[in-house]
Amino acid sequence: MEFTVGGRLEVRIAPIDVGKRVSVRRTSAQGAQSPKFTDTVGVLTSWEHGVLSITTKNGESVRIAESDLVAGKVVPAAPARRRGVPAASFEELARVCARAWPPVESEALGDWRLRAAQGFTRRANSVLPLGDPGVPLDEALRYVERWYGERGLPAYVQVATGAEGTQERLGAALEERGWRREATTEVRVGALAPVADLDADVTRVRLSRDLDEAWLSRYQRFETPGRPGPHVLEVLRGGPSVWFASVAAGDADGGAETSAGAAGDAGGGAETAAGAAGAPAAIGRCVVDGRWAGFMAVEVDPAHRRRGLATAVMTALARRALDEGASAAWLQVESDNEAARALYDGMGFAVHHRYHHFRSA
Repeated sequence: MEFTVGGRLEVRIAPIDVGKRVSVRRTSAQGAQSPKFTDTVGVLTSWEHGVLSITTKNGESVRIAESDLVAGKVVPAAPARRRGVPAASFEELARVCARAWPPVESEALGDWRLRAAQGFTRRANSVLPLGDPGVPLDEALRYVERWYGERGLPAYVQVATGAEGTQERLGAALEERGWRREATTEVRVGALAPVADLDADVTRVRLSRDLDEAWLSRYQRFETPGRPGPHVLEVLRGGPSVWFASVAAGDADGGAETSAGAAGDAGGGAETAAGAAGAPAAIGRCVVDGRWAGFMAVEVDPAHRRRGLATAVMTALARRALDEGASAAWLQVESDNEAARALYDGMGFAVHHRYHHFRSA
């Protein structure tokens, strides 16, 4: 990280740069020894009363005293994308992801979309803010809290960080108003063909246009025990072109898995009990939407891990998506799911941006 001009450290940012992506260096310790420095890269969300606030790509808010700055500059809005990874704007990808996990009901508030599905996943029960709500922020947030309160739900706003056009300033504004950041999810993208070309035994994978009782018995990411309600089924079945994959327990023997099996998505990290009666050894869901294929609900029975099942499921779904004309792939994974992240790294998926759910105080 280079800050010098002619051998001198320079602070080349000012309050007028609020909203831009910056890189700063500040003193973090001072004593008899040489001073220590800390570097921060992110979006400058405010500069008031001698204090800067910077939101990093991980959604963390860093406050820095102006007097501690030793260098700073504006940097490009987003880092260069890895070669071979499909290019996409944040808004395009956010809309594609939203269509793949539709709510049961929704309402527009300006360019915000309020979504509800009786509490089934934060994604389907949060505000997707893709622009201006059409009213002052405080008024919009009061409306959001009232709307979700009428449905017996907590108020969540989904805020993205880490790419050009994401919503760092909105996240900072929510934090200032006491909203709490509860979860962070990576949205990853990759080329579809390499996934379809993986050396996996797809003969074990059954593809279907609809889910069945067996598929649901492996999924079980809903809070109420037993059969899920119709709102869960409506979300899972929703989307432009939906495919469900499963591997029967009797067909699970095969090659070694490249990662610990349960490649869970942003819906949660719950695992079903090993050997659940009649449950498949592995499942997955894919939604094809134009050039995009989105992978969700890829789960493997803990008793059948390291047998290539997650890879086989994704490969079979990728081949079907290619047949429908898709060329790019996306998925969502919680930032603390190390096993799934390692699997997706090996498949060539790179982080495009992250999103965070802020809950009303």
